[in-house]
Amino acid sequence: MGDGRCHACRDFEPEFARAVSFGEYEGELRGLIHLLKYGAVLPVAQVLGRMAAHTIEELLPMCGGAAPLIVPVPLHHDKRRERGFNQSERIARAAVKRLPQRLELAAGALVRQRATVSQVGLTREERVLNMRDAFRVSDRKRVRGRIVIVVDDVMTTGATLSECARVLKKAGTEKVLAATVPAHFMARPPAMPTMG
Repeated sequence: MGDGRCHACRDFEPEFARAVSFGEYEGELRGLIHLLKYGAVLPVAQVLGRMAAHTIEELLPMCGGAAPLIVPVPLHHDKRRERGFNQSERIARAAVKRLPQRLELAAGALVRQRATVSQVGLTREERVLNMRDAFRVSDRKRVRGRIVIVVDDVMTTGATLSECARVLKKAGTEKVLAATVPAHFMARPPAMPTMG
């Protein structure tokens, strides 16, 4: 299909209106994400932020002239304490500094209220269940009636971003868009042979 949607979005309609990624989760881009996320090489966030700024700029025409609120995907407080930082927040902060128009960063607008298991190795359905009710909106007044661009480091199936969008919309957000640096497209399972 030529509708610009990945297979996962065609199979399972996400809660966000559109997602844009700078590139695919491979090679140097994958290496940069790993340096930041697992190696704590914090200056890499500036490089990834420049890339995220491009994805945010691509989403701005969908905002109809309104200035969107930029919301990074939060980490659970235990994970943040363990890692020492939130990679999505670092990328979002760096991106906002590089955008031609001044946009508001709302790092605390979403809270991860429950710890989740790692999404690595989970199917799309398992990822959706893993993320269900993992987030809550901390300040409904701040997001009500706004267009929000949720920023994450990587998108695989979109389950995390979709759950963030779901709770934001439930809190009164007008529209939710998503921006990531790379997207990692999971291979589709092979079709089961039909019996004739």
